[in-house]
Amino acid sequence: MGVSGSGKSHVGRLLAARLGADYIDGDDHHSASSIDKMARGIPLTDDDRQGWLETLAGCFADYRRRQASVVIGCSALKRRYRDILRQGDPGLAILFLSGSREQLRERLASREGHFFKGDTMLDSQLATLEPPAADEALTLDVGHSPEALVEAFLRWRTTGREA
Repeated sequence: MGVSGSGKSHVGRLLAARLGADYIDGDDHHSASSIDKMARGIPLTDDDRQGWLETLAGCFADYRRRQASVVIGCSALKRRYRDILRQGDPGLAILFLSGSREQLRERLASREGHFFKGDTMLDSQLATLEPPAADEALTLDVGHSPEALVEAFLRWRTTGREA
């Protein structure tokens, strides 16, 4: 989880590969109207996100029922959003990719072909963000390499400790 530009998709794909799990990009499950809003620089509301979060929770539940592994990359900006996702799998392990506005803005500026555009959208996500507490996620800085982030998360999952 994390705001746009934090590396959720890249790190998520690497993590899924290491776990032998499927990877789902949460962005692929936004409604057409939400994608249109974001492309026009209009931040999503809680109502816009509700169906999207329920869909992703359904994905987690489906994989759990099949006893299969999945990694889903999505923003999950608020604790209540993460609580909705946990309805699909109460044992959900969350990695929060955290970075400064400057780091995130630089990453977004170099990204091509994505519907998420502009400083206004980034600022909106940062204003909405409720960073997870230690009891609900592992927080890692995006300044580390994607491979180091995956290693730290896997270590945390196994030992309960970051280092």
